[in-house]
Amino acid sequence: MALFMSSVDQTIVATALPAIHRELHAQINWSGWTITIYALGQVLAMPMAGKISDMYGRKKVFLLSAVVFTAASLACGFAGNIYLLVGLRLLQALGGGAFMPSATGIVSDHFGKDRDRAIGMFTSILPIGGIVGPIIGGVFVAVWSWRGIFLVNVPIGIVLILLVIKFVPTSTTRSTGRIDVRGVCLLGTLILAAMFGITYLGSGPITPYNPVFVCAELIAVAAGCLFVRHAKHHTNSFIPFRLLRGRGFGVMNVINLCYGAAALGFSALVPLYAQDRFGLAPLSAGTLLTARAVGMICVAGIAVTTLRRTGYRPPMIVGFLIVSASLVAMALDPPLPPYLWLGISAGLTGIGMGMAVPASNNASLQLAPDQVAAIAGLRGMFRQSGSIIAVSITTAVLARSTDPGLAQAHVFIVFAALLVLIVPLVFLVPEHRGGW
Repeated sequence: MALFMSSVDQTIVATALPAIHRELHAQINWSGWTITIYALGQVLAMPMAGKISDMYGRKKVFLLSAVVFTAASLACGFAGNIYLLVGLRLLQALGGGAFMPSATGIVSDHFGKDRDRAIGMFTSILPIGGIVGPIIGGVFVAVWSWRGIFLVNVPIGIVLILLVIKFVPTSTTRSTGRIDVRGVCLLGTLILAAMFGITYLGSGPITPYNPVFVCAELIAVAAGCLFVRHAKHHTNSFIPFRLLRGRGFGVMNVINLCYGAAALGFSALVPLYAQDRFGLAPLSAGTLLTARAVGMICVAGIAVTTLRRTGYRPPMIVGFLIVSASLVAMALDPPLPPYLWLGISAGLTGIGMGMAVPASNNASLQLAPDQVAAIAGLRGMFRQSGSIIAVSITTAVLARSTDPGLAQAHVFIVFAALLVLIVPLVFLVPEHRGGW
């Protein structure tokens, strides 16, 4: 239930973005923060929650995250302006981002030697959330209000809290280490300052040498330099420095950043594009993300089972090129009815993602098998950061455009080119075949 709510909220807001934009009388670049701030909150929450659950017990952290997520969802449903909604979405993301690490620990502890199957089974709810989220969002916007996408979490969250109290066993503490608060704050400052500067640039006739924009980006650069220095010298950094650089990790970090910008950033913007350019209804626009999720699920299982024979590079290259071609198709004038054309294109992007994601997920694990959790967190951080950058820049461009639909089509072309440009980097990824 917890992972389902969290995964639904990653996609449900994309469908309601135009409605939020209209009803709260907010510029589209600030409305886009409802998506990007959720990604930022999860980037910060996931590594912290894993450490905290080891220190204080998994049940306590899981229960606290459920309370925070539910209360924030209730408050989001009654937000009166875009700035309050953005702040509450950050709080909601901190709760939702803490679900995965603490829940994984609970399941791992409870099932012992069968934990691999149990974890695989319970995390399989994530793509289902990706499928139904856009549909639920479209239904609420069509028959009621965008506020329903947040309020629906409240009764589910209350039931979840009661079930956790009654059925989840109390876990023992496993760690006495310290949380790397400074590293988390530096990373948060880096992303938040960069987001603010880009969004401010799209707020009106503002030049790139505007003092506010320049100061925000300088703060981001300074925070980035301090973060790298901190990771290099801090013995207990929440992101070990050796996972940031080198032929293997460095290349995969760049690939994950660009992939997050092109594929995940595109996913968050598809319903907005369908409504702005082609005038599709919110429900129809939301089902385009469902088509993408279905395409991804259909291929991902096959890609996983064949990965030992194919190695990492071929599925990554083919997957990236399929997504790139699909983005170009989506940006063109459709030769078929718009909904059908967009649905086919979105489904093909899902097929490409289903091929590329399993390989890219595992490409760096063999380099440090003792750091699986840290590598998984790092991978998610770079992908979400790429998504944040892409959505922030795109919404800033749309805010200054006289034809948002056409402008977003041009952005999709840029995303497609970005995926083609990272294909040569795939040849630098350490290859692996055979048994693990």
